[in-house]
Amino acid sequence: MKIGVVSDTHGFLDPQLAEHLRGVDAIVHAGDVGSEDMLAELKGLAKVYAVAGNVDSPLMQMPLTLKWRLGNLQLEVLHELAAPQSELRLWSGDLLLQKLNPERREAFLKSFDPATRLIVFGHTHQPSLDLIGTRLFLNPGSAGKKRFSLPRSYAMIETFPRGVRASIESLEGYNERLPRNVWLPVEE
Repeated sequence: MKIGVVSDTHGFLDPQLAEHLRGVDAIVHAGDVGSEDMLAELKGLAKVYAVAGNVDSPLMQMPLTLKWRLGNLQLEVLHELAAPQSELRLWSGDLLLQKLNPERREAFLKSFDPATRLIVFGHTHQPSLDLIGTRLFLNPGSAGKKRFSLPRSYAMIETFPRGVRASIESLEGYNERLPRNVWLPVEE
């Protein structure tokens, strides 16, 4: 199964993104969709699982969080995490950095369903793939119009019998290195 992952489109579907998403089995949108028209365009490409972001109207009737099973893997989708993305990077780093704020790290990890192994989020417009323990945190970055100095990007998730591969893909040239591929094994 191949899943396209987007966030922070703010009502803009880049034709290049639409081309990359053509043929996926599903699209996950981690909030700040921007409009009903945007949802309709995505639904024209594949089945869509979307959550509400801070700019989305309640009239769009999207949930704030979503749990979804991909075979043996459970994923959760939300727009904004309860911890800053910079802390995720520390917690997924070397062992010394992981020991910073251990109580906060554990409380944060316990805020997710114990069965969840993949957390998809957005909001920061910063793409990331951070493995913390047995959980992968994926932010596809912003797929909308260029804002700030951050790259425009999206992610792909591919499922295999023994795991999931997540990758970040760029929608434009970017001078800094993007996180690329992470393999997350799953139990059978």
